[in-house]
Amino acid sequence: MSRIAIIGAGPGGLLLARVLHLHGIEAVVYERDASPTARTQGGMLDLHADTGQRALREAGLEAEFLTMARREGQDHRLLDHTGTVLLRQDTPDDAPLDRPEVDRADLRATLLGSLPPGAVAWDHGLERAEPLPGGRHRLHFCGGRTAECDLLVGADGAHSRVRPLVTDARPTPLGAHVVELGVPDLVRARPDLGALVGRGNYWAFGPGRSLSAQLNGDGRLRVYLTFQGPEDWPATCGIPFDDPARARPRLREQFADWAPEFTDLIDACDQTLTVRSLSTLPVGLAWDHVPGVTLLGDAAHLMPPSGEGANAALLDGAELGLALAADPHAPDTAAHHYERAMFPRAQEVARHSARIHEILMSPDAARRLVAILQPAQWES
Repeated sequence: MSRIAIIGAGPGGLLLARVLHLHGIEAVVYERDASPTARTQGGMLDLHADTGQRALREAGLEAEFLTMARREGQDHRLLDHTGTVLLRQDTPDDAPLDRPEVDRADLRATLLGSLPPGAVAWDHGLERAEPLPGGRHRLHFCGGRTAECDLLVGADGAHSRVRPLVTDARPTPLGAHVVELGVPDLVRARPDLGALVGRGNYWAFGPGRSLSAQLNGDGRLRVYLTFQGPEDWPATCGIPFDDPARARPRLREQFADWAPEFTDLIDACDQTLTVRSLSTLPVGLAWDHVPGVTLLGDAAHLMPPSGEGANAALLDGAELGLALAADPHAPDTAAHHYERAMFPRAQEVARHSARIHEILMSPDAARRLVAILQPAQWES
């Protein structure tokens, strides 16, 4: 079997490694994190039946998925900045698992636990990939370590080090910035806020800003404050993000004209704070196949957050793994076959995500989002 190197131990890269392992194909996942616990894995993912869930079935992990899926995570509460509830959807106990939520940490732990020892090489941050004759690549990692492979798979996210091998495309800023905060052990510590937010997704929209919250399976409420602004907004907005104790009161000031329940949420957050600026690759990005290298997930089709990105990455991993299993002695041919199917699928998903982002950033975002969610199968 040819040596396959996967850069990045995110959902897509690990899912690919799992499918390959099921089919007796060896691969190594190279990850820059020093260990599985080097950093937190973020909040929840809603896994769709025809993409993320399908990928887990192909990986033989359907039973594990059912143990971590949270049906109640499909609940929705949508408000405007005055606190007026515009839409409330509570999920019945017998509702189908069309888009249940799973903790990112649980998903990653499940994928890692499904791989043989040594399948992930931790503390291997890729610096560059050097093309060799015959489509092979020599990988140069931080610290001077090297490895060679017959097929290189870039599953290394928005700022992929592998992407430049196949395209000059670079992420473009979207003019939106997300500040993540959190309330630990919400239901026990603040039952009043727990009743306010509910079991699933909680969204509120106002001019130029939005607040969303999501209760994780571990009891932590993750709170996301989204601001519109230029690319350098985090550095020029005057909020000291490097000092969470000082930043939180300044963030609260940004919502001083909102209903008090929103500022109560911000006040209840702990000192954990993360800032992310959103960016996207061009919708419909494709490239002429380059021998010995391919991409999946955000490395291939970074898109605005809309619940589609992780699902697309998982399906990428499954489809590339199945293509390699169908032709294990010709990995480059299999990768080319995967790309031809992935490009139109990713284009459709990216176009949908761009539309959702445009709605969420619009002045009448709440009204437009209600129109999308209203036809759901259940409402209270």
